[in-house]
Amino acid sequence: MAYHRFHKVDTRIVRIFNTYGPRMRLNDGRALPNFVFQALSGMPLTIYGDGKQTRSFCYVDDLIDGIYRLMLSDEHLPVNIGNPQEITILEFAERIRKCFENPPQIVFEPLPQDDPKRRCPDISKARRILKWEPRVGLEEGLKLTLAHFKQVFKRNP
Repeated sequence: MAYHRFHKVDTRIVRIFNTYGPRMRLNDGRALPNFVFQALSGMPLTIYGDGKQTRSFCYVDDLIDGIYRLMLSDEHLPVNIGNPQEITILEFAERIRKCFENPPQIVFEPLPQDDPKRRCPDISKARRILKWEPRVGLEEGLKLTLAHFKQVFKRNP
């Protein structure tokens, strides 16, 4: 905003929320790659806390579309791009488990002190200004992402 206000630079500010899709790194530390790596390695899925904390997951194609639309707009204030459909971490782990022939067990570990209870974007501004909202559902996005992870894991276990 400082460059926009002071230097009159034509800027856009996107606030990106949890994004997933093919070509993620299996070791990037986020819930989805962690769960998939653990499942592919024959380890139990680790949930921190009771698993009731929520997250939302935006498929990468939807994120790119939102960023593209923002770039074409005249909006200079921040715009949230993400998926407002929340799911608990426990429900998410259960969905991941169902994607494997031998579903891994789930283990619970203490919740880190700084772990947020809820992460969910308000995308009302993106809907209003950009006419944007996510189109790829979690089921479809997971199918595409897991197929990629399984293929990569076969080559580099």
